[in-house]
Amino acid sequence: MDRRRFLQTGLGAGLALSTASAMAQTEKKTYQGGKSPWPIVLNASTIRPTPLKDKIRIAAEAGYDGIELWVNELEQFEGEGGDLKALGAEIRDKGMFVPNVIGLWDSMPMEQEAWEKSLEATRRRMRLSAAVGSRHVAAIPAPDRADFDLKIGAQRYRDLLKIGRDEFNIIVACEFVGFLKGVHRLGQGAAIALDANDPDACLVADTFHLYRGGSGFDGLAHLNGDFIAVFHWNDVPADPPADQLGDEHRIYPGDGILPLKYALGLLRRINYRGPLSLEMFNREHWKQDPLVVAKTGMEKILALMG
Repeated sequence: MDRRRFLQTGLGAGLALSTASAMAQTEKKTYQGGKSPWPIVLNASTIRPTPLKDKIRIAAEAGYDGIELWVNELEQFEGEGGDLKALGAEIRDKGMFVPNVIGLWDSMPMEQEAWEKSLEATRRRMRLSAAVGSRHVAAIPAPDRADFDLKIGAQRYRDLLKIGRDEFNIIVACEFVGFLKGVHRLGQGAAIALDANDPDACLVADTFHLYRGGSGFDGLAHLNGDFIAVFHWNDVPADPPADQLGDEHRIYPGDGILPLKYALGLLRRINYRGPLSLEMFNREHWKQDPLVVAKTGMEKILALMG
């Protein structure tokens, strides 16, 4: 049977239809005019002194796909009479989304009494994050302690996931932090998320924290892309040494020593489709025009993909 006759049969037509459907399902969405396979978002810390509403305007004007917010700003905004649902609608009207809010502070205490006391503040922060329309809220494994118990951490994270999902329709992501005494490595954060035994368990990863905590980047190759909720993107200088770096040392992606192009290749390999979030706390940048900083950050990230 030739190809034309084969396609005229029901079997051939069905196979052609299923093949077309499969191709459509696997088609990858692109961003930034096709320059990026990932949405690029602005973490609000990058232009921290700027008022919240101006941050949103600047992120949109600089061409970002979304903005990653901080819960303390949401608390202040609501406390001053602001409507977070209306703020979320404004963000969406500007063509952006909120991938994540940072975060749930001190939400994983080891002792049961402290855990129960922490839930009031944790629930309030979840509510604020959900109100603005965020997909995720980050939970840092803290209060920090050198003997942080990963087993208890996994239990806490499992309970946080359930509370977030059931009560606020938001997914809690676990964020390891490179300079903590306790959970500062990719493997530790992954252990908490995996042992939570929950299908929605996920991580917030960060190029700075991978380097600062000593994990490196090759471990990313062993993850499924869906396991990462958000990836914070930045670079670091050659000096000071890794164990002396603070958040203030973060610099524009591509201006430092991190293997960021290699890391992008790993993210493609594991089929990561979440956002790259420009997150810096550079005090010199805070003194500059925030729109210039935001536009420069976007240009630097896109240059790594060229």
